[in-house]
Amino acid sequence: MLRISKVLYATDFSPHCTQAYFHAVQLASCHQACLTIAHVFQPDPSIRRQVELMAAERKHWNAQLEQIRPVNDGITVRHVLLEGDPAEEILRLADEMGADVIVMGTHGRSYIEGESMGHVARTVLAQAPCSVLLSRLHQGSDKPKGEAKSPALVN
Repeated sequence: MLRISKVLYATDFSPHCTQAYFHAVQLASCHQACLTIAHVFQPDPSIRRQVELMAAERKHWNAQLEQIRPVNDGITVRHVLLEGDPAEEILRLADEMGADVIVMGTHGRSYIEGESMGHVARTVLAQAPCSVLLSRLHQGSDKPKGEAKSPALVN
């Protein structure tokens, strides 16, 4: 049996990631696991030197991240705002925290049709130190549904 005590949910706040959130919460709830919710902040290189603007942007993304909370208050939640390359930072955090599973959304048609899977999802899937659950929206939908179509759990 798969033992899950630490779930890492990575989000870019897109509808694709919203669907994955429901899977992450369900896993954390069913396994009485801790849930880490992470976002990777990518500063605009053109404003990199403007410290005040970067601080304001970081504050904005941190506020967005803090709003993501499961209804079930029995789930221990930690919010982490990272900065840098999304795939690298997600992989680094998963390794550091000893994640049992990474849950994230992906766009496109399906893993089988592969070429539409996003770069971040493809990189995380290939290099993750743990299982990965990729969730996608139903074909032709831009809103999450109760169940994801064909989530792929890869160990």
